[in-house]
Amino acid sequence: MADPSSYRPSPGQIPDSPGVYKFRDEHRRVIYVGKAKNLRQRVANYFQDLANLHPRTRTMVTTAASVEWTVVSTEVEALQLEYTWIKEFDPRFNVKYRDDKSYPYLAVTLNEEFPRVQVMRGAKKKGVRYFGPYGHAWAIRETVDLMLRVFPVRTCSAGVFKNAARTGRPCLLGYIDKCSAPCVGRVTPEEHRELAEDFCDFMAGRTGTYIRRLEKDMMQAAEEMEYERAARLRDDAEALKRAMEKSAVVLADATDADLIAVAEDELEAALQIFHVRGGRVRGQRGWVTDKVEAVDTSGLVEHALQQLYGEERGDAVPKEVLVPALPEDTEAVSQWLAERRGSQVSLRIPQRGDKKDLMATVQRNAQQALGLHKTKRASDLTTRSRALEEIAEALGLDTAPLRIECYDISHLQGDDVVASMVVFEDGLARKSEYRRFQIKGFEGQDDVRSMHEVIGRRFKRYLQEKERTGEWEEPQVTAPGATGPAPATPGVTGPVPGATGPAPAAPGATGPAPATPGVTGPVPGATGPAPAAPGHTGPTPGVTGPVPAPVLTAASPADEIEPREDDGRPKRFAYPPQLVVVDGGQPQVAAAKRALDELGIDDIAVCGLAKRLEEVWLPDDDDPVVLPRSSEGLYLLQRVRDEAHRFAITYQRAKRAKRIRSSPLDDVAGLGETRKQALIKHFGSVKKLRQATIEEICEVPGIGRRTAESVAAALASTAPAAPAVNTATGEIMEEDDGGAS
Repeated sequence: MADPSSYRPSPGQIPDSPGVYKFRDEHRRVIYVGKAKNLRQRVANYFQDLANLHPRTRTMVTTAASVEWTVVSTEVEALQLEYTWIKEFDPRFNVKYRDDKSYPYLAVTLNEEFPRVQVMRGAKKKGVRYFGPYGHAWAIRETVDLMLRVFPVRTCSAGVFKNAARTGRPCLLGYIDKCSAPCVGRVTPEEHRELAEDFCDFMAGRTGTYIRRLEKDMMQAAEEMEYERAARLRDDAEALKRAMEKSAVVLADATDADLIAVAEDELEAALQIFHVRGGRVRGQRGWVTDKVEAVDTSGLVEHALQQLYGEERGDAVPKEVLVPALPEDTEAVSQWLAERRGSQVSLRIPQRGDKKDLMATVQRNAQQALGLHKTKRASDLTTRSRALEEIAEALGLDTAPLRIECYDISHLQGDDVVASMVVFEDGLARKSEYRRFQIKGFEGQDDVRSMHEVIGRRFKRYLQEKERTGEWEEPQVTAPGATGPAPATPGVTGPVPGATGPAPAAPGATGPAPATPGVTGPVPGATGPAPAAPGHTGPTPGVTGPVPAPVLTAASPADEIEPREDDGRPKRFAYPPQLVVVDGGQPQVAAAKRALDELGIDDIAVCGLAKRLEEVWLPDDDDPVVLPRSSEGLYLLQRVRDEAHRFAITYQRAKRAKRIRSSPLDDVAGLGETRKQALIKHFGSVKKLRQATIEEICEVPGIGRRTAESVAAALASTAPAAPAVNTATGEIMEEDDGGAS
């Protein structure tokens, strides 16, 4: 735990202009990002008496090891830069709303020649029109099924569309008039796009025009005694009305608005959003977050607005946003929203009428979501805590293993040998930390040797990260009778007993003095030049004005040793686990332990989980630890082991499939996928390409003489595969591999 006074900047160093500040921990990870109208006042608040700070703020400042800031010209720029950094660094002490599921949207791909209507999840794509989100995908499909009667837009995949165009026959929807069948030319691309735009207009709330038009056409058909056509138009109008009924009218004045409600307690907060378009609720979603920072309702609302509209543009930002409490700087947030929309946005608290009543409904949904989440989490958290405690007790650990890494080896009869590393933190999978390895030290099947190699490679990287960041410095000591420094012993930080050479100098005694926050010149009294504070040399994403270099404060001892990456992002192998689990029994455990011992690492526990009887093996123990079958600890170890196995075998299969699909053309430098396909399409197969002359290869569009010579040389150096034989007839089959060999 760090003392905030050890990195506290002097008040004169902090500017009193708007800006964004970052707290970093001892590993240089960014752990908190905040913005301020006046940086001097805001940052100074974190360095008051710890007893006066909110418990969460106190935890943050004692976890941090340094603070730095960037000055911007306006509060709107500060808001945008704060959002950009939170998204980039994912700080652990910032409030982050996370969906408990990926909400589906109704999407119309207007960026395609023939727009398609489909259900889409995940990140939004440019040129696609989205409606929603919806609570369930089946709700979207029901709505689309009703609307295809009137707007027969394409819904098929690209493969189905191309196949129909090739065969000249539409799919089933084309035959039952729920698709206009542009694949076979029943409508032109322009006519189909007009249908798609009408579909979008209806979904956007402009419904009256289409229903009135259908009813008018229905009456006209009846007058002309075209009763079958009139009946169909009647059914179409009813289908549109049923689609409209699925989203009830809540605001009579056809308002476009988002209503945001927050339910919170001391530890968590639930957020609910209703998306109202054309006076109807077109979508709903909810988030739950841990209150990892001291934040009130207005702060929660501000964070929600950043995450809700940070990636949106145009009509995706509504004209009106109704909230339970206004952000601290309402004017700056409103201006930021207006810039994203391209026109004025009203940000306010509803006071009366239908909007206030609807806000009460959204608030009840938020309260219910928070209650449901707390009930589920109480069970999950209790179970995970008990599982970690049982593992610690069974393995004789001092503390519960909050970070567990598990390793597994996968291969197919000794080919394509790979390994996986999965990470569980606090009993939950941390997929961003997963890693995979190719076995490089040898060829063939040897799981024990593979495990030794993987553990050694992983923890060598860990030690390299520690050395690079200055968390562990190799001692320079002289062995008895030696004339030079003895090699460093991992984990040894003091002089070796009996050494005759001088002990290591105290840090900073004769070397460069540590950098003083905000000072770029020499430090008075220092014996060497002070290193310059790292600058910010490139443009800052999301900031429209010039951003000066950040002023760094309180350089940690690591800065005195050597420069290092301080971008704040999580490093690949910088964080050690409390427990290493290997998939296997005593031999694999011994190999993992030996790899750690060779690196001088003795503070990481190792165990193995054998599949046969689910026994837990420890190093140097002849008998396994047997956990009860009903043990939560055993269940967690099984989950970790099974996840490592899944991750390893997925990688191994992908690697094998890539090898099977390989072609001699892959070895030709500068030959991309497009030109490979052009060669195969021109000659028909690799066999015929191998028989072609350089002049014939040059005839392929895009292939020059130098490339043709490289192709011919690569194919000449590769022996053709043995001919395939039909075992039933004995017939030798001609090679026609289409590019694989």
